[in-house]
Amino acid sequence: MMRLHHLLIWAVCAVLAFAGGGPGLLAQKLADAPSEVMLARNIQQENAATAPTSTAMSGNNLSTEKELKTATDAAPASTIPEQLTLREAEQISIRNNPRVRLGQLLARAEHQVYRETRSAYLPQIEGGAVGAKANSGSRFTFDGLRSTTLLTHAGGGVTLNELIFDFGRTANLIAASKLREKAQNANAFANQLDVVLITDQAFYSALESQALVKLARQTVDTRSTTNQQIGELTKNKLRSDVDLAFSEENLAQANLLLLDAQNQYQTALNALTSVLGFDRPMHYVLVDEVAGMPLPPPDQNALVQMALKQRPDLMALNYSQLAAKKFSRAQEEQLLPSVGTTGVVGGTPVRTDQYFTSNWFGAIGLTLKVPIFDGFRYSAEASEAADRARAAQENLRDLRDRVVRDTRNAWLQTNTSYQKIAVTEKFLRAANLGLNLAQERYKLGLSSIVELSQAQLAQTQASIENVNARFEYELSLAALNYQIGNVP
Repeated sequence: MMRLHHLLIWAVCAVLAFAGGGPGLLAQKLADAPSEVMLARNIQQENAATAPTSTAMSGNNLSTEKELKTATDAAPASTIPEQLTLREAEQISIRNNPRVRLGQLLARAEHQVYRETRSAYLPQIEGGAVGAKANSGSRFTFDGLRSTTLLTHAGGGVTLNELIFDFGRTANLIAASKLREKAQNANAFANQLDVVLITDQAFYSALESQALVKLARQTVDTRSTTNQQIGELTKNKLRSDVDLAFSEENLAQANLLLLDAQNQYQTALNALTSVLGFDRPMHYVLVDEVAGMPLPPPDQNALVQMALKQRPDLMALNYSQLAAKKFSRAQEEQLLPSVGTTGVVGGTPVRTDQYFTSNWFGAIGLTLKVPIFDGFRYSAEASEAADRARAAQENLRDLRDRVVRDTRNAWLQTNTSYQKIAVTEKFLRAANLGLNLAQERYKLGLSSIVELSQAQLAQTQASIENVNARFEYELSLAALNYQIGNVP
């Protein structure tokens, strides 16, 4: 019994040694190491330390993993405030849109894959028991090269298997799975950015449609008044029926404009409700909090560096590429030996003393596995992993080039949209002046209804262009924030 106790104590100490230090601790350090240099090799430039702190719109730069743990863990929204601002809409969509939740769940699943891979460095302990009634002393005669004695007995015990050394294969597999988890976290954050951009687009489209409805109603009211005045003048034989016909035509065009604007507004509200994560009609009023137009960012090169530093999809692809390198190295290390230990201890309370000289059993030893020939499977797997790692590197380079292109294009669009605002404002002032002059000339009988109709049409077109220019600039700012990976 004392020998059994000593063997049990030795086995427990071995388990604690392997679990608390040695390969297990080394694997954890190797798995966490890539997070400290996540973009040092592939994304950051030598001058990344001088990256700008200004953003295209007001907001904070949030890290990928912290953002996922805070914003997406909040309870889903069930209602919408009666007066909805852009920031409230973005927060509701982050909490309630299924695409954000989907990315978070996939990230959690990838974390479990990391834990599964890490388990290879932890002790594997199994227990069991068996009882058999046999023709004692008889043997198998058809069991291949083995010859097992059949004995009547009952007993049980535990076995311990622990990997000691495999030239870093398991460590690289753990590091690869950890990097894939980080890549999925970055992809989840990229989904969140997508949802924010779609929310901004739907919100500004609804605001633009709302402004167009207001403009169309004002146009209908103005032309209704003009039509009534011309109708009275026609009755008094001061204007011809041609003037009345032109006036009614202009009023009909204004009513068509109002109908189209109302339809566009309802469609935009439906799109916004959908991106907020609701499958039923919700009643709310959009509030435009923008007091003035912010200036566009002056330096596009600074924005490009910011995009290369914080775009989550670029981070995700960088993590995936690093994971592919780790996995490629692990596949090459399959050809190397591995060393492990195996221990077993237990007891046999029911036994035949003729064959069982002791009521307990126990043993411990080292195992060495050396691959000799596997039909070239390991070498083929190593070549496949190396090619996939090189393909991931090219894929990362391609995305990097596209990020630079898209950021520059978004900056150009933002500046062009900002310049359009001043142009459309001049256009609107000139059209208002022209309409006022045309109305006075028409009242004095110095011009025809055709001139008045053309002035009304030009004023309506200028008003629409001015509204479109303002919200086009807002949308371009939202797109620029998306391109540089910035969230409100």
